[in-house]
Amino acid sequence: MKVLVTGGAGFIGSHTVDLLLQRGYQVKVLDALRPPVHVPGVKPAYLPAEAEFIHGDVRDADAMDRALAGVEAVFHLAAYQDYLPDFSTFAFTNDGGTAMLYERIVAGRLPVHKVVVASSQAAYGEGKYRCEGHGDQYPDLRPEAQLQRGEWNVRCPHCNATMAPQWTDEAQVNPANQYAVSKYCQELYALTLGRRYGIPTVAMRYSITQGPRQSFRNAYSGVLRIFTMRLLHDQAPIVYEDGRQLRDYASVFDVARANLAVLEDPRADFGVFNVGGGRAYTVLEYARLITALLGKSIEPCVPGKYRFGDTRHILSDIGRLRALGWSPTVSLRDIAASYVEWAAAQPDLADYSGQADRIMVEQGTVRAVGND
Repeated sequence: MKVLVTGGAGFIGSHTVDLLLQRGYQVKVLDALRPPVHVPGVKPAYLPAEAEFIHGDVRDADAMDRALAGVEAVFHLAAYQDYLPDFSTFAFTNDGGTAMLYERIVAGRLPVHKVVVASSQAAYGEGKYRCEGHGDQYPDLRPEAQLQRGEWNVRCPHCNATMAPQWTDEAQVNPANQYAVSKYCQELYALTLGRRYGIPTVAMRYSITQGPRQSFRNAYSGVLRIFTMRLLHDQAPIVYEDGRQLRDYASVFDVARANLAVLEDPRADFGVFNVGGGRAYTVLEYARLITALLGKSIEPCVPGKYRFGDTRHILSDIGRLRALGWSPTVSLRDIAASYVEWAAAQPDLADYSGQADRIMVEQGTVRAVGND
């Protein structure tokens, strides 16, 4: 079977390409090779020569037609990610590219038997919490006035009591920023058009995915990238809020395995699946783990800043995917160790975190307590 991977030169895409080739699939890659993920127009050296490469944009009908020629399945992983308020770019790239994919499949009556679409844990917003008095709640983001006071906990909308985070299943979404909205809209396009035109489709809501090949330049890549860059340059990891935010982190190797699991299992058709790490960690725990791996004696810096639109806690229940026989196998320590080893070996490694932080401050994405 020949499989197309859009965004196949990127982080999750390239690891999915590797696994497809290992399993005996023929692979095509469509990628625009654009910043902030890539050096413009430069194909990464890690992309296998066996994968047929097409340099093009998912919004371009001609490029999509060339990429789809002869394929029977698609991993649609190309996406725009950032924290900046360029709202239209999220819609035009993520949602427009998804609509274009189905448009060209339908227009050409192409024999595509499965489409797997990359969605995100971000679709849940704050996700599921439990109030002792009022039970399960799906709260909106914390008010700006509360964050300005440095009060981080999520409170019950009925009684204002502090609530406890719960593992969030796929049943209810509440996207709270431009990226999350665009990813949920991708799901709606894909699943709606897939059902309408008989194209089996699966949406994968990835938790924070970590591992080798995460772009140094992409501010959205997450804390493993940021903390590692700073520590390798003898700078303290900068932790937002109080560092006690809970997250579940997924290995990119486990995510690639999950992608192939739903490709090969018809029970997944027209479903939505969380892909996570199965364990909760605070951001401070993660910072100290990376510090220890690098043999540094630098304490994290907690400067009283927060990212506007961030969730306090978010943990994905992976029970649905476990029921298909998949489970995470890579520990958080091994996730971090594989990235640290890879990053330290890169000749172009630089500390981009300061520049990214300055841009986010200028754009109002990173804010300081007491500055309203």
